[in-house]
Amino acid sequence: MKFTKMHGCGNDYVYVNGFEEHIDDEAKAAVVVSDRHFGIGADGLIIIKPSDIADFEMVMYNADGSRAQMCGNGIRCVAKYVYENGLTDKKSISVVSMGAVKYIDLNVDNGAVVSVKVDMGKPILRASDIPVICDKERAVNEKIKVNGEEYEMTCVSMGNPHAVVFTDIPVAELELEKIGPAFEHHPAFPERVNTEFVNLRGRKNLDMRVWERGTGETLACGTGTCASVVAAIINGYADNEVTVHLRGGELEISWSGNEEDSVFMTGPATTVFSGEINL
Repeated sequence: MKFTKMHGCGNDYVYVNGFEEHIDDEAKAAVVVSDRHFGIGADGLIIIKPSDIADFEMVMYNADGSRAQMCGNGIRCVAKYVYENGLTDKKSISVVSMGAVKYIDLNVDNGAVVSVKVDMGKPILRASDIPVICDKERAVNEKIKVNGEEYEMTCVSMGNPHAVVFTDIPVAELELEKIGPAFEHHPAFPERVNTEFVNLRGRKNLDMRVWERGTGETLACGTGTCASVVAAIINGYADNEVTVHLRGGELEISWSGNEEDSVFMTGPATTVFSGEINL
C-alpha cells in the first residue's frame, strides 16, 4: 500500500489515495500503520475517496481503529494532498466526512499549499446533540467529578464531542495521561469525549493541550481548537479572532459568537514523507 505521512501542527496521520488503493480491513490497517514502534507511526489513518456529494470523501480512523467524524488538522492535509498530487486543480474544494461537508480554501504559492482555511461549520451547543448527559440544555461551566476532583467544563461539538476545561494550572504541567482517559470514558459522555485543557492568555490568545478519544494526547486538534475558542467566546473570555498555541504549533480561529455562523480555522499542512507498507 502506498501512503503519505502528513501532519497539521504535529497532529499526524497516514494518508492513502483511495482512488488507487483498496484496503480490505481499514480499521485493522489503522491500528497497524499508527503504531509508533512497529508501524509508520501516526495519530490515525485517513483514506481519501471519491464522493457523490463533495469533491472528495475523507474516511478517518483513530489509532485504535475506531471511526472518527472529523479532524480539522486532518482535513487541511487532505486539501494539500489532493492539490499537490494532481487530484484537483481547484483552490476551493469540498470534503465530506461521515455525512458532514466542509468547504476549504487553499493558499497556494508556486504550486505548493502553504496554508488552508476551513469552514468548520456551526458549533453544536445543545447538550443532547453533543452528546453529554446534563440537566441543562447546554453544558456551560458544568461541574463534573473526575478522578475524585471537581472540574468545570463547557461542552461543544464540532462534528465530534469536546469538553473544554479552563484552568489556572499551566497546561504544560498537567498529568494529561491520568486525567485524559478518565474524562474520555466518563459516563457523562455516551460516545466518549475529546478533552481540551486551556489557559487564557489575554483575549486573543489561548494555550491548549488535548486528549483525543481513541488516540490519547496529540500535539494539536483542529476541532478541539475550534471548540475551545467557541467555549471561550460564549463564556466571555475571548474576542472573535483568537490564536491558539498548541504543542505542535499555532492555529487561527474566528467565530462571530452567533451559533448560526460557522467557525473558521486557518493553519498549516505539512508533508513528512511517502512510502509503501505491506499490510
